[in-house]
Amino acid sequence: MLHDVAMSNVSNLSDVNDMSDLSAQLAGVARALLAEDDVQQTLDKAVAMATDVVRGCDHAGVSLVRRSQGIDTRAATHSIVRRGDELQYEFDEGPCLDAIWKDGTVLSRDLTTDPRWPSWGSRTVEELGVRSMLCFQLFTHENTLGALNLYSEHVDAFDADDCTAGLALAAHVAVALAAAEEIGHLGSAITNRTTIGQAEGILMERFDVNAQQAFAVLRRISQQRNVKLHEVARELVETRRTPGAQ
Repeated sequence: MLHDVAMSNVSNLSDVNDMSDLSAQLAGVARALLAEDDVQQTLDKAVAMATDVVRGCDHAGVSLVRRSQGIDTRAATHSIVRRGDELQYEFDEGPCLDAIWKDGTVLSRDLTTDPRWPSWGSRTVEELGVRSMLCFQLFTHENTLGALNLYSEHVDAFDADDCTAGLALAAHVAVALAAAEEIGHLGSAITNRTTIGQAEGILMERFDVNAQQAFAVLRRISQQRNVKLHEVARELVETRRTPGAQ
């Protein structure tokens, strides 16, 4: 009995150590991802880390869906991921798509016997040697959905710990992605405002008008041409010609 108690304590200690290691890993992931201020760099870092954090993962990728652009694979650790995702888009079936649109988390222990995606599954096993998959939905804001896609070349590669680690990783990726996109939007806004200011300055000097009048000229041209204001300003700054002038 003492032996059983001792073995139980060892097992519990091992579980605690595993959770501590995972927590430390995820803390490092959070710091590393949030240190990136570019969306693509954030995604590249995320998929690289996925193969370390999730033990059963051989290859990882991120698919993003945007209303105006459709779905594509924005980051991948291997060509197997890009081809596997491409086949999902082509057949309109697969765990990535189910994770995005239906279930949130999708696990397939053996693609050779999984009945959910008959066309994609058999093709992926035959062409790429992928045997199991684990996918998590990514959600950042109302215009963006995506999935973190984990590929393995082994049957039943993902256990309960992998599911826990993957789910936590996906949450960190979503937060970091949202932050990077916000920074990107802010940077674009600052750049656009600077360009507009430069265009105003050109018009003020050229036509001896004040800033308010110069801005009104840019806005009128924007409305007449149905072109965004910052694009009108950029054209003026780059060409030194008033847009629409002969």
